[in-house]
Amino acid sequence: MSITYAEVEVGTELPAQSFPVTRATLVQYAGASGDFNPIHWNEKFALEVGLPDVIAHGMFTMAEAIRVVTDWVGDPGAVVEYGVRFTKPVPVPNDGVGTTIEVSAKVAVLLGDNKVRVDLLAKNGDDKVLGMSRAVVRLK
Repeated sequence: MSITYAEVEVGTELPAQSFPVTRATLVQYAGASGDFNPIHWNEKFALEVGLPDVIAHGMFTMAEAIRVVTDWVGDPGAVVEYGVRFTKPVPVPNDGVGTTIEVSAKVAVLLGDNKVRVDLLAKNGDDKVLGMSRAVVRLK
């Protein structure tokens, strides 16, 4: 898909996506990222430090969310800025099913120079897990 600047307006909604997360996903991400913090794989440790369960890596959650934008624009290199605030952890139960991160997004501002700001909403159940989640994207 190749989106052009002329095709978008403020309020344009990007296709929402759901991203499943299991304990196996966390192990794979830990191996790829090198982040083996026990809060992401050791339930006993996570509970001892006050977390509700093992939690997904923040950077993993952030990466899954931006996929809504990169899939929409068709080119990951079109994302020129991206930032979030981590607002709630994503607990991942050890039940073989795991959990889901739901992400929606819309064009919030036309910036000119073929750039738009896209605001994202990432939720896990009723909890908003990323705040101030915004990407600046250069369109054709």
